[in-house]
Amino acid sequence: MSPTGIHLTTLGHRIRHHRLENGFTLDELGALVGVAGSQLSLIENGKREPKLSLLQAIAHATHTEVTDLISGEPPNRRAALEIELERAQESPVFRQLGIAPVRVTKGMSDETIESLLGLHRELQRREREAIATPEEARRANTELRLRMRSQHNYLPDIEKLAEKQLRQAGHVQGALTHRTVNIMAEKLGFELIYVSDLPHSTRSVTDLESGRIYLPPASIPGGHGLRSMALQAMAHRLLGHRPPTSYADFLQQRLEINYFAASCLMPETASVTFLQQAKKDRNLAVEDFRDAFGVTHEAAGMRMTNLLTQHLGMPLHFLRVDETGAITRVYENDDLPLPMDVTGAVEGQRVCRKFQARGAFTQQNRTTEHHQYTDTPSGTFWCSTQTGSSSDGEFSVTVGVPFDDARWWRGRETADRAVSTCPDEACCRRPPADLAERWQGKAWPSARVHTHMFSPLPRGAFPGVDDNEVYNFLLRHADE
Repeated sequence: MSPTGIHLTTLGHRIRHHRLENGFTLDELGALVGVAGSQLSLIENGKREPKLSLLQAIAHATHTEVTDLISGEPPNRRAALEIELERAQESPVFRQLGIAPVRVTKGMSDETIESLLGLHRELQRREREAIATPEEARRANTELRLRMRSQHNYLPDIEKLAEKQLRQAGHVQGALTHRTVNIMAEKLGFELIYVSDLPHSTRSVTDLESGRIYLPPASIPGGHGLRSMALQAMAHRLLGHRPPTSYADFLQQRLEINYFAASCLMPETASVTFLQQAKKDRNLAVEDFRDAFGVTHEAAGMRMTNLLTQHLGMPLHFLRVDETGAITRVYENDDLPLPMDVTGAVEGQRVCRKFQARGAFTQQNRTTEHHQYTDTPSGTFWCSTQTGSSSDGEFSVTVGVPFDDARWWRGRETADRAVSTCPDEACCRRPPADLAERWQGKAWPSARVHTHMFSPLPRGAFPGVDDNEVYNFLLRHADE
């Protein structure tokens, strides 16, 4: 690439193309434009950048325009192959192999170049697969979590985009209906189609060529989730997403499409009005917010993290914890002490046994929210926890705030209180001394290993997606 931004290899190929079209040898064209044929050869091979005056002379001699010579498009298929091969051999992935690049000659066939390019493409594909190791994924996720924490988990541009799309679809108030979601899709040129043979690695598939968004059957339990999946699929188009180039890019896109879906299901203006009134009445509750907009308890709790700090000045924390106590989703900006590994990652770590996020699993009544005050080394926190179940097992969803803000929430009068000294291992990780002495050397537990520790996260063009399944799926539906 030259200092002017012109790719010299492409420029050289375009000059050679027009020279040969006019039947000139290097020396003949050189004589017409006032340079030696050897100098012109260097330019055609991308080794030297010509001055503008020389480009003008070449354009005049070959009966073309300067703008045509400096176009970024290869002049023909052969040139495109040679340019792609040169760029591939300049890549860091190839250079680190220590192999000398192949010099392309006139006698080299197109098939030979295509075979070499096939090897380079496979090399690049394997490199992309190897990039997102579990450690890199954890680091990328931690960086994203901290970045969102610094901006109160609030994305104003997406909030505005969501409200604009809702207005255009005629949505005014109340829960967002499936019909309105269909209208939003139609205005973007998409049709929502429900099928039972989606690839197992996808939640939805968008056929950009035919203008279709394929979703699971509308009759599945908890069908309200289909609104969110459809909105997420539309968000990729509205937000101008391209295939992710790294796991961090993939996570950012996932966050943005989830945020857009939540902003449509619980629009900012209506949600803030609802929450402000609830605070005024000292009656904030996740379950009320959930029911007002017809969403899941988890979606309502997570949406509160977008709005409570930004609009009500209230820091808070959100936890989704599985039945083993492992954190599967988290947000906090209220300094709740959370377990983390050496990279700063929180996901996958087990929360303190004293937290209501784990204690709720032992409650007999699992249909209502449970409230608790928890004293920690960072202060006292109040929380509300609701349990649920999915195909992956049981889980709990917790939303909590510092002690001083509990006065705005329903359930603040609870008498349940716990004391956590985590991360001190004596709190809940280390057994009492008498129990440890009783069983020392007399028990041998066999640990369960999480399979995700051994699996590379991204595969193909889209991390976690089986491209072959997707393309076969689209072929099956192409003629519908």
